Amino acid sequence: MYKKKKLSEAIMVMAAVACSQPLVAQESPGVLEEVTVTGIRASLQRSMDIKRDASGVVDAISSEDIGKFPDTNLAESLQRITGVSINRVNGEGSEITVRGFTGSYNMVTLNGRTLPGGIAYGGGSGAGGTRGGGTRAFDFANLASESVSSVQVYKTSRSAITSGGIGATVNIDTAKPLDNPGMQMSIGGKVVNDTTNLVGDDFTPEVSGIFSWTDSSERFGVALSGSFQERDSGAANAAVNDWNIGTWGEDELYSFTGDAVIENAPDEGQLYARPNDLRYAWSDRHRERTNGQLTLQFRPMDSLTLTGDYTYAENYLQEHRSEQTFWFANGDSVDHVVFDDSAVATPVIYSEVLSGKDAGFEQQWREQTNTLESIGFNADWNVNETLSLRFDMHDSSMESLPSGPGNSGEIAMSIAAPILTSQVVNFGSDLPVADVTFDDSSRGNNNGVFDAGDFGTQVGRVWYAGQTTDITQVKLDGSLEFDDGRFDFGVESMAVDMRQQSSSRYMGLGDWGIANPGEIPEGLWDAFSLTGRYDDYNMSGALSTGFRGDPVALCNWSMSIYATAENDYQCAYDPAFTTNNRVEEDTTAVYFQVSMDGQLAGLPTNLLAGVRYETTDVKSSSLQQIPLYLLWQDNNDFMTVYADGDAELISADASYDHLLPSLDFSIDLRDDLKGRFSYSKTIARAGYSNLSPSVGSFGTVGSTYNGTTPTAVSSNPALLPLESDNLDLSLEWYYSDSSYVSAGFFEKRVDNFIGTAQVEENHFGMRDVTNGPRVEAAAQALMDRGFAVNDTSLFVMMAVMENPDAFPNGADDYTDDAQFAVDVATAYDLAPNDDDPLMIFRTSKPDNNKEAKIYGFEFAAQHFFGDTGFGLQANYTVVRGDVGFDVLSDPGVSQFALPGLSDTANLVAIYENYGFQARLAYNWRDSYLNEVNKGNSRNPIFVEAYSQVDLNVSYEVNENLDIFFEGLNLTEENVRYYGRSDGQLWYLEDLGARYQLGARYTF
Repeated sequence: MYKKKKLSEAIMVMAAVACSQPLVAQESPGVLEEVTVTGIRASLQRSMDIKRDASGVVDAISSEDIGKFPDTNLAESLQRITGVSINRVNGEGSEITVRGFTGSYNMVTLNGRTLPGGIAYGGGSGAGGTRGGGTRAFDFANLASESVSSVQVYKTSRSAITSGGIGATVNIDTAKPLDNPGMQMSIGGKVVNDTTNLVGDDFTPEVSGIFSWTDSSERFGVALSGSFQERDSGAANAAVNDWNIGTWGEDELYSFTGDAVIENAPDEGQLYARPNDLRYAWSDRHRERTNGQLTLQFRPMDSLTLTGDYTYAENYLQEHRSEQTFWFANGDSVDHVVFDDSAVATPVIYSEVLSGKDAGFEQQWREQTNTLESIGFNADWNVNETLSLRFDMHDSSMESLPSGPGNSGEIAMSIAAPILTSQVVNFGSDLPVADVTFDDSSRGNNNGVFDAGDFGTQVGRVWYAGQTTDITQVKLDGSLEFDDGRFDFGVESMAVDMRQQSSSRYMGLGDWGIANPGEIPEGLWDAFSLTGRYDDYNMSGALSTGFRGDPVALCNWSMSIYATAENDYQCAYDPAFTTNNRVEEDTTAVYFQVSMDGQLAGLPTNLLAGVRYETTDVKSSSLQQIPLYLLWQDNNDFMTVYADGDAELISADASYDHLLPSLDFSIDLRDDLKGRFSYSKTIARAGYSNLSPSVGSFGTVGSTYNGTTPTAVSSNPALLPLESDNLDLSLEWYYSDSSYVSAGFFEKRVDNFIGTAQVEENHFGMRDVTNGPRVEAAAQALMDRGFAVNDTSLFVMMAVMENPDAFPNGADDYTDDAQFAVDVATAYDLAPNDDDPLMIFRTSKPDNNKEAKIYGFEFAAQHFFGDTGFGLQANYTVVRGDVGFDVLSDPGVSQFALPGLSDTANLVAIYENYGFQARLAYNWRDSYLNEVNKGNSRNPIFVEAYSQVDLNVSYEVNENLDIFFEGLNLTEENVRYYGRSDGQLWYLEDLGARYQLGARYTF
């Protein structure tokens, strides 16, 4: 279960007490007056009416007034809906999960038109939330909410709705001038204070405005909206790069010596874990979001309405991230380990004795710009009293592209000091605590103080990751009215063109061995206590000394030292993309549906039945950079070397078709009681990154001689969409004009789930430098001299034997000294030759090889206490499925599991009277699986249960002016990810509250 802070508990108690008081509405005799309900209650009543009158299961959120949506972020509004949960990026809602199905499995439309998805960020480094692109998911953080009039969540499918959402289809409606006759205008401004900010502005602006006008005859109208927001924030986070899992007594994850102390050792045959590293990090973030929309409408005759619109959204993201990294040597340096009592034994204490190990402080600079553009035209023609036709077309694009120096997405400069003599990490708390001892007497500036003079460069890397998605969609719909019903029909054509590109540039600089400690000039590198930034955790005993520098300035300086005409070192992206994929999908659909009102046993009924037929042609292509081999750089450090010259084009075609029936039936059991039954078949297409014909991500973390298996990842252009048979049953009681209670059951039986096939194969004739005659000779030389044969000693002995000019005595020049190993690794790399065997990769390939059942229950209630102004919303969703991850499974075998399944709950206390409006909202999401088959041991990544409390208070100064205050994450809850046991930290972020104070003026 989740952990509540005392402040969170207190707020919940106050909300419950306030809403449980006996509130009696007083009635006064006399003339009845018409009362116009506005504000929060009116918004919720409109949303309730949409739910009640809809065919199928539909939930909605409506704007309180023009330009006044309940939340500034659409995802954060959607999380209030039963069955909808969100993930958060930088403490803000990003992607949605509906009934357990994550972002890519949900369709998002704008005014009924499919929105292109696309999220790439920071390149492929994988550190601290970077994204490589190739997704269908839509990021709601790109859209402001001021121009949104309502959002509908269709949990059951209709034949008239574009396919692609198994979880739900979310439609965003924007303001139309002819829907709001006359002239209306609203402007607003906010001051935003993010309490996590460290170096940016403590107070940043947000301005918005919306203008709507129609002529007196209501024939022509114009609506224009726009918003701009700046936000400066910071975040302290921590992560472990990977957890290696083995079986005690069978797999030697630790090279223990006779002096090593092992406490609470695992049982024979028990799974146990070894961490790769621990990283602390601090990020300074800056965001600028610009939105605008122009809508023109013309009604030349009562029966014809023409609409043209243009939507623009830009989200500029900037981040300076500083890491403090404790890489573990993982050889026989481990001198003390204490295991916990988890089913998968996990270290509580991990200690290493070292000699000149590097203390790393990588500096990263990231910039990305997401740009959404959509232009569309719609004609709605009522041909006569019974027939209407609608024509709609749009062209939309989403670009998520790097915008940093040299067109980079991330510049990462690895800076380190080769002075560590020990490092100890206590994994026994939510945030592990690390401490070190050091000795700079033999390296660095030799002053006995851990300072900037001990540091030198290791490597520099420049990353690029971008995704561009274009959608052209044309629809022709018709409706034919008849007695007690309507017949709908239509045809649709949609063309999708997705391009995904990525690259990385590797620059050796001082290399991992840190050839030149003390080389960094003053002014580029300053003291910074990173561990002092964790406000909610006890970091006593941790290394308090840290350093921070400008990654761009460090890169530019290093180019003046290390760049040559031969090595092509640049602080710019490499245009020779290692990933260059394109997916083109052309879909044609036709649908028919009929809606009929009737009676069953004297009770009013409605039936909506239809069928949709679709055909899709897919063309996938990749410009593949041809890999030559993995270059061995140190014990577990490898780099893929690619062939010079142009990439080769690889392509594949596929096609499929689907018949998608749907049936919605509702019955009014009483005037205030409605029952529903729905059945539908829906599909969700595979992610774009799974459809390319390329092979990549070649890597290994050790030698095949010592049992490590190299890995690669390939895609599968022949993947079919997921198919789901959906069943919904619900009962809804509308016992007053703005209050209701509902309960529902849903089940989804899904075929063609994408699992992972493991194929052992060679790619492109790549040979294995970590095995074969040379490795065997090095291993024999080590054994003849009584040295341990591990990946460090193998690499060093091979390098010694391969370089007789530097080591004239051959293997006899080898010494079992840590500094000797560092010096050799700094000076030499190892490449394969023709005598080495082919490298066999365990290749992960997506495949339609799984089926699953997901089911659950939804409960919702909304109640207003008469005319007192007090109200309450509450909902709870239960999601279950047979698609969980077995944490005790063989780490060598990939598992199929569905991420995102979790229970969720909302409780919102409302007050609206005497010019005051207030909402106190509590949102909770239970722990859930976020990723599967992560890392070398195919681990799961779970997210701990999370709760958040938000507050919104406003006061109507007069008919035109409102002032308001908003507080988000008032209790400053944090997020934490973990692996096969709670003690296996994957990622943690220390979040804070965000406050907004503003005013809104309506003309």
